[in-house]
Amino acid sequence: MAEGTTAAAAASSCEVDLGNLMAYDPSHHIAAAPSSREELREECLRKATELAQAVADVLFALPPNEDRDGPIVHLPPPTTRLPREKHLPKPKPPTKWEQFAKMKGITKRKKNKREWDEQTQTWKRTYGYDRVNDDKDIPILEAKATDEPGVDPFAQRRDEKKKRVEKQEKNRLQNLKRAAKVGALPSHIQLAATALPITGTKADVPKKSRKEDLEGVAGMASSATASGGKFDEKLPGEKPPKHPGKHRKFLPVAEGKGMGNQEKQQNDKILNALLAKNSEDQMDVGKAITMYKVKKEKQRRKDKDMSSASNKLKAQKKPHKKSSKKKA
Repeated sequence: MAEGTTAAAAASSCEVDLGNLMAYDPSHHIAAAPSSREELREECLRKATELAQAVADVLFALPPNEDRDGPIVHLPPPTTRLPREKHLPKPKPPTKWEQFAKMKGITKRKKNKREWDEQTQTWKRTYGYDRVNDDKDIPILEAKATDEPGVDPFAQRRDEKKKRVEKQEKNRLQNLKRAAKVGALPSHIQLAATALPITGTKADVPKKSRKEDLEGVAGMASSATASGGKFDEKLPGEKPPKHPGKHRKFLPVAEGKGMGNQEKQQNDKILNALLAKNSEDQMDVGKAITMYKVKKEKQRRKDKDMSSASNKLKAQKKPHKKSSKKKA
């Protein structure tokens, strides 16, 4: 009875925030310093149990709604404002175009994503693949008075487009540099080696790659195809890879004799190896006979070598010659 009264008193002194499923006791304090770490741990566990029980009591007191998965309750909005884990993101500095548009009073208007294409008489996107007024769909270009004779207008349009793309990429990198200097660069953007680091310090600037490293990366990239780079076009001055990797060979899909039976043999080999580890009764008779023959052959050679060495060490007796003189 005393424990129930104590628990009820503790629950009444707790403040419960069901929106965050959190409870805390603002009046709780430890009377005396714990003598050991175990005593402090027991005190923390006891108080945590009381707070969890207080959250459970208030949670089960809410009116439930029946659902096919069981009773469901709707939590009230949270009353405690929890602090952020990370600081607020800094606003990105405006780009050159945004500054120019603000100075001139240019407002951004929403463009249509599809337009009517006169060449194909269909609606097409204004960007991307199969876009409207694509250079590939224009068979004839009208000549202008400023066109130089002997210049291919289609090649000139491609060069102009390439220059526009390069200029746009350069402007994008410049905007990233300015954002990195004020620390407003998004964390998921990684700058190139020529751009500034995310922190803006010289210590974080990546080191210049060595010639050996570049050659190694180029060799791995050239041999990363299914043919090991055999049928790829070589760059001028490119050296062949030093250590060409051997690609694994896949077994044929169709079953049958010869090569088609290798998959079954391979599976049987793996299964026998697994069963041999867990069973002492199974034994490869052919392998055992081969090992026995090899052992006997080694022993025979060893005995032969020892016998030949002992014969060399024995003293050889010289044969006596019979004299041809007769005794008188």
